[in-house]
Amino acid sequence: MSDEIPDIVIGRLPIYLRALTQLATSERQVTSSRELGEYLGISSAQIRKDLSHFGGFGKQGTGYHVETLYNKLREILYVDTQWAMVVIGAGDLGHALAHYRGFQSRGFEVVAVFDNSLERIGKKTNGYEIQPMDQLAKIVAEKNIKVAMLAVPAENAQKAAEQLVEAGIRAILNYAPTNLIVPEGVQVQYIDPVIELQHMTFYLGDT
Repeated sequence: MSDEIPDIVIGRLPIYLRALTQLATSERQVTSSRELGEYLGISSAQIRKDLSHFGGFGKQGTGYHVETLYNKLREILYVDTQWAMVVIGAGDLGHALAHYRGFQSRGFEVVAVFDNSLERIGKKTNGYEIQPMDQLAKIVAEKNIKVAMLAVPAENAQKAAEQLVEAGIRAILNYAPTNLIVPEGVQVQYIDPVIELQHMTFYLGDT
């Protein structure tokens, strides 16, 4: 199914899931594509079209049952189970990622932190003993880890990505401000705050 659905559609599903999570916490039972669209800034038609790729979830005039749609999207995104993750890089950003409390409730759990700095190896961050990179493959195999967060300087990111792929990692969330070259079948997503800031300042130029 994933080969037939546009990646841009898959990318919007977590946004819908986040909105449904907030509705569920406010004890809402039912919502509509129009309400979701107004909240997210996405047209109701687009939301209905996106969800139609996965079957029918609502009825005209009735809307969507919040808990049902929430559970279904978790199942589609495979976050109805817990994914073990590693953090590569134990600097300020890696330290913050290891301490972030929002992962576990949304299907992810940091289980190990790695670095190649002798000054950091052996120290602890949020209870995790920082491991040397030469232990990466062993721990990834032992814990059947498929997901990694890469929080290293740009000049070290490609080498670290290659080590991750060789160890068996198949999904990398890259915080380094550089593009990675990885084999087909390895998923990479990029988070670069500077790019997002530059996006916004375009609209501030004439103010």
